Amino acid sequence: MLKTNNLVRKMHACETMGATTVICTDKTGTLTQNKMQVKECTFGKLTPELAEGIAVNSTASLDFSESQPRPIGNPTEGALLLWLHTNKYDYRRLKEASNTKNEIPFSTERKYMSTTVFSAVTNREVTYTKGAPEIVFGMCDSSDIDEVTLKESLQKYQDSAYRTLGFAIDKHFVGVVAIEDPVREDVPDAVKECMNAGIMVKIVTGDTPGTAKQIGREIGLWADADTDRNIITGTELAELSDEKLQECVLDLKIIARARPMDKKRLVEALQARNQVVAVTGDGTNDAPALHQANVGLSMGAGTAVAKEASDITIIDNSFSSIGKAVMWGRSLYKNIQRFLLFQLTVNVTACCIVFVGALVGKDSPLTVTQMLWINLIMDTFGAMALASLPPSKDVMKDKPRKRGSEHVNKIGNWAYFKEQWKLGAFIINKPMLGEILSVGIFFFVLLFAFLLIFQHADINSMTDFLNIHFSGNGEVSHYEQTLLFSIFVWTHFFYLFNARAFETGESVLLNLFSKKFWSKGFWTIVCVIVFGQLLITEVMFKFFNVEPMLHNAEHPNGWLDLLIIIGFSSLVLWIREIWQLFKK
Repeated sequence: MLKTNNLVRKMHACETMGATTVICTDKTGTLTQNKMQVKECTFGKLTPELAEGIAVNSTASLDFSESQPRPIGNPTEGALLLWLHTNKYDYRRLKEASNTKNEIPFSTERKYMSTTVFSAVTNREVTYTKGAPEIVFGMCDSSDIDEVTLKESLQKYQDSAYRTLGFAIDKHFVGVVAIEDPVREDVPDAVKECMNAGIMVKIVTGDTPGTAKQIGREIGLWADADTDRNIITGTELAELSDEKLQECVLDLKIIARARPMDKKRLVEALQARNQVVAVTGDGTNDAPALHQANVGLSMGAGTAVAKEASDITIIDNSFSSIGKAVMWGRSLYKNIQRFLLFQLTVNVTACCIVFVGALVGKDSPLTVTQMLWINLIMDTFGAMALASLPPSKDVMKDKPRKRGSEHVNKIGNWAYFKEQWKLGAFIINKPMLGEILSVGIFFFVLLFAFLLIFQHADINSMTDFLNIHFSGNGEVSHYEQTLLFSIFVWTHFFYLFNARAFETGESVLLNLFSKKFWSKGFWTIVCVIVFGQLLITEVMFKFFNVEPMLHNAEHPNGWLDLLIIIGFSSLVLWIREIWQLFKK
């Protein structure tokens, strides 16, 4: 996941991302490039007094160590300083020349900031204010622009998805600056992919509703059919009771003029509606929402507090990386299902053959050391092989896993269990259980049939099955036990490939050399199992109570028996391939 710019901080978040049903995302830097620049303004010329106001009423700075200055700190304020630089104003000199008297820092509640200085431009005390245009305009006693013109200008800027800032000098409204932050090129496709995967995407931003809606249009989230029911402001959200919010929360696509605690309340409302929520955040005040979410996604450029509260850090800050995290999570869940399918099928077969075999014979058909090797294959090697499979983009065509009732406490435990089972909410679903039981019992019946034949007929070679004479004494010879043990291992070896392709609808043989279907780890484990099985039967045969098949004087055709067993066992794979062909 790190290669896809997802730094996992808490391991459980990998699988949880695959179950995500809602992504609450910031706009700036996540959906947009975070490369802000001033595009337009309502005043004709940048005056020295306003330039001083921008310089002193700012927490950002510029780094001049490279050929082009680079903003440090708040990207919006950084864009204003770059604008000063473009207009031949040195913000450092303006700031050093003035004498700061008082500061009111920006907050999401106030939505403005002010700085009072003794101005080097006017030689008097001046208060500079900047913030949300409607807020700053309402604080002023006079203005260079009337309210109607202001609204028209704001609507024009918002329709272009510009971020807007209003400026005032001593309670005199000067005008508005429009700042552009282009949408990331890969975001529309990433949003579409998530929506096609059944995931709801919600934008949580401090921008105006108009700007937020335009960004929503550009990324494919906001449609022409959407209405006011699909957007809400932070103020309107605060006025809703928890019950009312839960009623409308699934319809919301955009939360504009949002405050940090609005994000946390939104997450809580979604979780109350039985949703699995992933939320992004980069600031210290985002920590409560990141902690509350099922998966908290901090940004690589975020604060240390936000990263500490999160489960995954998105290194490149991009929404497209969130979509990749979902793909990894869903693929991981599928891999766990495949491993359980393989493991439990082998367990059903092994338990049945050992238990029933011990009832009909004097000894167990499989020795302790042989069972140890079988368990090693299915537990350790099987997990390693199936867990190392690469993620598949096909999982993004599926809908999120079902979660069952929203009202767990209102129904009985058994009723809840039955509902979850019907929805397929358990990791072992109906198709898996059917496969485990049917294949496991089939393998048991097959091996039990061989066991009975070995007990009541003298089999010295697999070719003896062409002409069986039942005259045995009810005991299984060491060589017959070798044949039974080999049949068990090789049939389940080929079933490992079937488990890989379970519920994919894909052909194992047609994808045999596909890098997207397999992994180096899988083929490494395949080689280990083959080598290990040959090592057991040909080198360590005494320890495992078997006889060699490739160098046995009493059974010179052992090599042929081995080839027959491998060929016969491969029918497990061929039968599935033929079945898939007919299903298509």
